[in-house]
Amino acid sequence: MRFVTSLKFRGWALLAATGLCFALPSAITTLGNSAHAGGTLEARKQPMHFKWNACQPDCRGWVSAVGIVTADSPREFDEFAKGRQLAGATIVLDSSGGSVNDSIVLGRRFRSLGALTTVGTTVRTKTAQGERPSVAPEAYCESMCVFLLLSGKTRYVPPAAHVRVHQIWMGDRADDAKAASYSAQDLMIVQRDIGRLTKFTFDMGGTGDLLSLALSVPPWEDLHELSRAELRLANLVTTDAVADVFPQDNALVPMAEAKPSKPQDRFVSSATESDAPQPGKSTRTAEAAVPTGSSATAPAQPAQPQQK
Repeated sequence: MRFVTSLKFRGWALLAATGLCFALPSAITTLGNSAHAGGTLEARKQPMHFKWNACQPDCRGWVSAVGIVTADSPREFDEFAKGRQLAGATIVLDSSGGSVNDSIVLGRRFRSLGALTTVGTTVRTKTAQGERPSVAPEAYCESMCVFLLLSGKTRYVPPAAHVRVHQIWMGDRADDAKAASYSAQDLMIVQRDIGRLTKFTFDMGGTGDLLSLALSVPPWEDLHELSRAELRLANLVTTDAVADVFPQDNALVPMAEAKPSKPQDRFVSSATESDAPQPGKSTRTAEAAVPTGSSATAPAQPAQPQQK
């Protein structure tokens, strides 16, 4: 999680990963070859996008959420949700985080749906019966993605997944954080967004241990990967059974084709005034564009300013 005065993306040094499989019939697979791994990592560098993955009749399908959370992500999720019955849907995360305030808004969208969350990458395999989607557990959920994971009503993290946390910082000065100077306004932004994140954490059922672990890692150190014990301590994991987030459902109509709910009933935001930027006030917020699966010594690419 790093603060920015305007949303910026960073290039990353990325490690290709090999996948292990966790067992769920028809929904889980291995990661595959390095070409697929490279494509997955490239997708993680883009703004977050959402895709429905139907796998009838074996399961009811899931939503893949891949990439960086930006100011557009909550609106784009709302657009994606139109025409779909997503109540209780499974959301599979593969992300390096993004804007703090927008991640909070998006996380509250997920919770309002009673979503189930997990970490993984969606892959598609051609079979005699046609293209078949499945989930590979070797994936990264970093920084603000961890709080999206927390927004799930039920939360499962496969052993092969990497859940990593980092300290909030001013993103435009993170490359040389020790040498940079900071104003009183900068400190106000940091404390404001920590307050918002703290409220969100407890609203979602997380613990103070999650905040303590994240806020103790400065930007000049590697991200801290949470152990299985720490995932439990933070209450990021509510089940060890993959079937709890990929329940079997033999309904004839896939969720993506089901009759949509009324637009006004689809989302009931539980965000409070403290969670959302106020009109006429600063909308500067945090992002977490950090090296995915790399060490602190990996060469970083120059930041590229983006319009909010």
